[in-house]
Amino acid sequence: MSDEPGDNEDLWETHAGWWQDGFTDGVDPEYEEQILPLAANLLEGRRRVLDIGAGEGQISRLAADAGAEVVGIDPTRAQIAVASDRAGGPTYARAEAAALPFADEAFDAAVACLVFEHIHDVDDAIAEVARVLEPGGRFAFFLNHPLLQTPNSGWIDDQMLDPPEQYWRIGEYLVEDETIEEVEKGVFIPFIHRPLSRYVNALAENGLMLERMLEPPPPPGFLERAAAYESAASIPRLLVLVTHRAR
Repeated sequence: MSDEPGDNEDLWETHAGWWQDGFTDGVDPEYEEQILPLAANLLEGRRRVLDIGAGEGQISRLAADAGAEVVGIDPTRAQIAVASDRAGGPTYARAEAAALPFADEAFDAAVACLVFEHIHDVDDAIAEVARVLEPGGRFAFFLNHPLLQTPNSGWIDDQMLDPPEQYWRIGEYLVEDETIEEVEKGVFIPFIHRPLSRYVNALAENGLMLERMLEPPPPPGFLERAAAYESAASIPRLLVLVTHRAR
């Protein structure tokens, strides 16, 4: 972790290339083998899709390829510029999740993929999702699993025990906390940890009703390319909440 100064939005502008180069366009096995197939399944058959925090647009393009009319929004200019260059059918706009520039009930599906752990105004953002969804509309809500993102959590290799043990240490899970993480040398990204109940209750308060909760194990292709995670394969990295707007 780092206390490197800087506005969070500026950090995303500065380091947009880190995301585009490392997690898109077929580079990241976790996206290719797990996240994108899950998103395709959950958005199947939807007509008008809003991709919140679309980044460079890989999920927007996926939904458009399936026949949906798609709008992707992101507050970062650098992401919207690359998304527009990569084209693929969606329309893109620079906007904040907490102030969506769309009419009520404009979409029959919304997706947010690994976005809300970077959003300060979580209650306003969830309220906006509910507002722009038509009754019965689906919200596919992807998060880095809150257990994984708990500050001071991590994989422990305890050599003091006989025999040695490896286990996952969970930090202060119930405490909401913001950190600036150095995800690789010189790249600083803000993360906000919230317990799962914080999200579920905010969804329910805005009429977004939980249908399913998914905690898929890390996919084999990811583990092949990130051998250090093999011993932690039973620890969920991803959480997906599948909700619909109450009628």
